[in-house]
Amino acid sequence: MKLYLATTNPGKIREFSAAGLEVELLPAMRDLPLAPETSDTFEANAIEKALYYGAHADSWLIAEDSGLEVDALAGAPGVHSARWAGNDAANNERLVREMAGQQLRSAHYVCVISLVAGNRVLGSFRGTVEGEILQQPRGEGGFGYDPYFFYPPFGQTFAEISKERKTSVSHRGKAIELLNAWLRENASS
Repeated sequence: MKLYLATTNPGKIREFSAAGLEVELLPAMRDLPLAPETSDTFEANAIEKALYYGAHADSWLIAEDSGLEVDALAGAPGVHSARWAGNDAANNERLVREMAGQQLRSAHYVCVISLVAGNRVLGSFRGTVEGEILQQPRGEGGFGYDPYFFYPPFGQTFAEISKERKTSVSHRGKAIELLNAWLRENASS
């Protein structure tokens, strides 16, 4: 079965591939305007994007919305994570600035993947991972907030671990695992 992935983010493409999910990029992505993201929840944004791109796909399609929620910032940047300050570097600068002096450093990544067939939502799959925000970046890997996202069980940031190890515990990896389980149970029926 063909399964399209609606994203232009190279980091997300790498993580979907590292999780063993066999997807093809939606060819129409190059020609379509970006999908709107008008909701204040990851779930609603993922569904909105999936339905928007699903209308241009000849097979099942997945789209996702993901981001970082920081407890000391009342859940910000949340659904605005990718565009909070404009780009990864600016987003991280803002994170460090807004976390200055904060004792509470807990945060979590969230990922919601929505699966559609045309204009019909087949399911949504949510994964989260808990961590802490560091004051200084560590590591060269990953993308987004990964250099600041410290994962205590590994004693490293997401930017310090391999993509395979990250995928085994990450928000996106967990959401993909749930999607894969659903596909195994429902794709042939």
